[in-house]
Amino acid sequence: LAHVRATVPKTIGVAAQNCWKVEKGALTGEISAPMIKDVGVDWVILGHSERRTIFGESDQLVADKVANALQHGLKVIACIGETLEERESGKTEEVVFRQTKALIPAIGDNWKNVVLAYEPVWAIGTGKTASPQQVYFTLFSIYALLHYSLV
Repeated sequence: LAHVRATVPKTIGVAAQNCWKVEKGALTGEISAPMIKDVGVDWVILGHSERRTIFGESDQLVADKVANALQHGLKVIACIGETLEERESGKTEEVVFRQTKALIPAIGDNWKNVVLAYEPVWAIGTGKTASPQQVYFTLFSIYALLHYSLV
């Protein structure tokens, strides 16, 4: 991260791909938010589908990581999205709403430092493509949820 930050222009943001939910402690194999900040990086990606599936990261763990990253001054790209099985069983809204609702208390009034990234997991490596209409419908639903949850 330090090499990338030193190499690319400051006008380009650099993001870590993960950080743990606490500042210090037994973090073997993990990186903390302060470590990311120490190398001059201001962004972190949290909740990516690979972290959720391969490492079993729950919505609550992702929310804890988001809260900790924001507390330490990082900007967050928070990923949400449904699998092919969830989409085909009509659970898209249920899944992305559950994921988003877990993030709301963690983010609090810090939305200016968060990008909520919808990742249609079902369209990754499956040979299926998310149509603009499918993405629009999901994003509109998320927008409505946030509008009514935050007003």
